Amino acid sequence: MTKLVTRLLGATALTAIAAGPIGSAQEAEEQVSVQDEIVVVGQYLYTDQVNALRAPTPIIDVPQSLSIITADQILERGFNSIGDVIDYIPGVTNSQGEGHRDAIVFRGVRSTADFFVDGVRDDVQYYRPLYNLEQVEVLRGPNALLFGRGGTGGVLNRVTKKGVIGERFNGYQAGLDTFGGFNVALDSNFDVSDKAAIRINAFYESLENHRDFYDGDNYGINPTARIALSPSTTLDLSYEYANHERFIDRGIPTGDNFEPVEALKDITFGDADLNTAEFEAHILRANVQHTFNENLKGNVTVAYGDYDKLYQNFYASDYTQSTNIVELDGYVDTTERQRFTLAGNLVGEFETGSIGHTIIGGVEFLDTGNDNDRFNPVFSSNGTDRETFLATRPLSFRNGAGVNANGDAISMTFSDINDRNEAEVQVTSFYIQDQIEVNQYVDILLGARFDSFEIDVTDTEDPTTPISRSRTDDEISPRLGLIVKPQENISLYASYSESFLPRSGGQYASLSDSTEQLDPDIFEQAEIGVKWDFLDGLSLTAAYFENEQTRTQRNQADDGFETARGLKVDGFEVQLQGELTDYWFVSAGYSNLSGETSSGAKPRELPEQTLSIWNNFQVNNRLGFGIGATYQDEALIRDGSPLTLPSFTRLDAAAYYEFSDDLRIQLNVENLTDEVYFPSSHSTHQATVGAPLNARVTLSGRF
Repeated sequence: MTKLVTRLLGATALTAIAAGPIGSAQEAEEQVSVQDEIVVVGQYLYTDQVNALRAPTPIIDVPQSLSIITADQILERGFNSIGDVIDYIPGVTNSQGEGHRDAIVFRGVRSTADFFVDGVRDDVQYYRPLYNLEQVEVLRGPNALLFGRGGTGGVLNRVTKKGVIGERFNGYQAGLDTFGGFNVALDSNFDVSDKAAIRINAFYESLENHRDFYDGDNYGINPTARIALSPSTTLDLSYEYANHERFIDRGIPTGDNFEPVEALKDITFGDADLNTAEFEAHILRANVQHTFNENLKGNVTVAYGDYDKLYQNFYASDYTQSTNIVELDGYVDTTERQRFTLAGNLVGEFETGSIGHTIIGGVEFLDTGNDNDRFNPVFSSNGTDRETFLATRPLSFRNGAGVNANGDAISMTFSDINDRNEAEVQVTSFYIQDQIEVNQYVDILLGARFDSFEIDVTDTEDPTTPISRSRTDDEISPRLGLIVKPQENISLYASYSESFLPRSGGQYASLSDSTEQLDPDIFEQAEIGVKWDFLDGLSLTAAYFENEQTRTQRNQADDGFETARGLKVDGFEVQLQGELTDYWFVSAGYSNLSGETSSGAKPRELPEQTLSIWNNFQVNNRLGFGIGATYQDEALIRDGSPLTLPSFTRLDAAAYYEFSDDLRIQLNVENLTDEVYFPSSHSTHQATVGAPLNARVTLSGRF
């Protein structure tokens, strides 16, 4: 990896020297302020400290691949979930999430924990709504410097809407789809005084889709307050309540050809009454931003979250195609989590002689309590946690009773305890980064973060003999970058970054006798790329990267420890976004990835090629339409296995009409060709069935 970094840095520098200054700098657009949070200057996006970059750095000067989806783009494309957003981002794909949580594969690394909201860790497992978002930010590649442990393949940060001082408005959105699902959302802002505003975002969603028994309710409310304590100090307060209940569907089995059995696409392999997930959360956040002077700003965030979750389900664990017999397994799982976060940083800009510096320094403290219980079913017919059924529609299994494949009446109870763990986690972090402007053509980025990760896990599966385990990991994660700008609208960059993942995993599930003694997995990435704002309002980014995991494992020969490679992924990404003409907006992304596991096998959930494109055409000042496509190459269901998700192409479209500045109607159509496809799979016999042709009508506006 070190040799690769050297080669990439050298190649970037040589390319820039050869290119030299090739013309005058492109004039940037006039700055436009949006709610004091985001300032867009041409293709530059300056961000506040509450979001992912945490520094006033234009995208073109960031030595890393990233994508930003705004609230307007979410509306125009009819996105209704984080998964919808991910479909149109290069180098990133959706994983199944077992039907109850967001799960993303960042450059070949699967994660259910690398999620943030306003820069605060949000690793609880649930489906995150979009109703209160200003934008979604996806940073690709490991980046522990700003986010700490995890983020081994990338992170996703949601930036929420804040109060707008001096304005009063009421916005709404209501939608209905052809499956019978509907949603309503409200966005109201009140100017309490010339120094304060209250904003309330709320939504309700009734869930339906193409699968049998699928239903659910999802609602939340997010009141916020913004207070200008002084001309240089702003306080943001936020409370969010989330309540979510849905049916869990983990898909269909694979067959003799090692692919999902298309003939089973209409069968739900679970219990129509017991496959459910329930989630409730209370989340409090407070953020103070203070400008000491034009060159120094500070930021302090305090957050507390209380989360309760239950999910229980049955799923296909085996299938015999010749007899059409499916085996079901299942469990019920409960999680209670409380998290306190205290974080602060300073952003300073100054010069030493002719050299400019933008320094970020910060501290972070997290305290998390996590209680998790899991029970397995016990079937009356055999006293085990598995039972077989004929694969018919519907399965003869409902509310824990039915008829098995042998024709015997059976029932079950969730009475076999599998896990009962109580975990306490404390993380203390310090980080510093300096983006050095050597001259108008060259920037250098240097930074490092120290994390002390302490976890104590008590296994109370047998309450008479509880087992306690603990581990402390002290890790330093560096970040290096070189940016060369032959002209203002072009940057060539090379970077190196690291992150780590403790052996307790992203969800603190457990520590075993073996993992308690093992160092964290280390992820290293080297990346080289180019960012080019080649037209006013149109940008092209391209990057090549290598991401490598190293992990400590037991040496069976002497019962000692040794370091081995766990996963290696390399690839190429390109993204085009912006206005081709005054009437034509395009967003396109392509990725080409390859990888291998420690055994030399091809990794799961890593399609070699993905392609997405969205075109939005403005016919006149009232009427517009869009058309897009996503392509995903075939991908393995398990590492190195013949089990495969076939490639697919999905076409989507949209049309909208604005009756006035305050009223808009929109039609979104998904899967225009009604293609049968399977976008993801959690395991061998749990392949997700993609939605058929469907449509959604949305009415939105202000009053």
